Amino acid sequence: MFEKWKRKSSTENKKIQIASPLTGQAVPLKEAPDEAFAAGYMGPGIAIVPQEGRLVATFDGLLAHVFKTKHAVIIEHSSGIQLLLHIGMDTVSLKGQGFTAHVETGQEVKAGQLLIEFDIDFIKEAGYPVITPVVFSNANEVPYTTEWTVGSVQAGKDIISIATCNDS
Repeated sequence: MFEKWKRKSSTENKKIQIASPLTGQAVPLKEAPDEAFAAGYMGPGIAIVPQEGRLVATFDGLLAHVFKTKHAVIIEHSSGIQLLLHIGMDTVSLKGQGFTAHVETGQEVKAGQLLIEFDIDFIKEAGYPVITPVVFSNANEVPYTTEWTVGSVQAGKDIISIATCNDS
């Protein structure tokens, strides 16, 4: 089933537009209050402080993983790049409370498609930051270059990055 998603070799660089998965304020990843994300150990990326509790697909792709606690997903592009979208910090501890998944692992999705709804107030009241890292989870496996755009963003509309895959 996943055969068609394996990266194809090409002599041309492929540019992939990455749309914001959230409406809110995009900030440098180093502002995430978790050292694993802030220091880039989970991969390079950006963080977004959400204003709405709706996480959408960043590009057309395949959901490589939807965490059973519904606080995170990994979406894979046909080029092979994978993005981890991790709602909040330490929200795995909520065991799915405050999250509603609208997708499942292995599902193909379109850019802008609703993936997860979450209750921002519930998460905050439980004592967890809602800042959401968006990171390349397989940066060591797929060669690419990218820069991130910070500032106000709208889910599914604003481009937060253009990744250039350096296949050869």
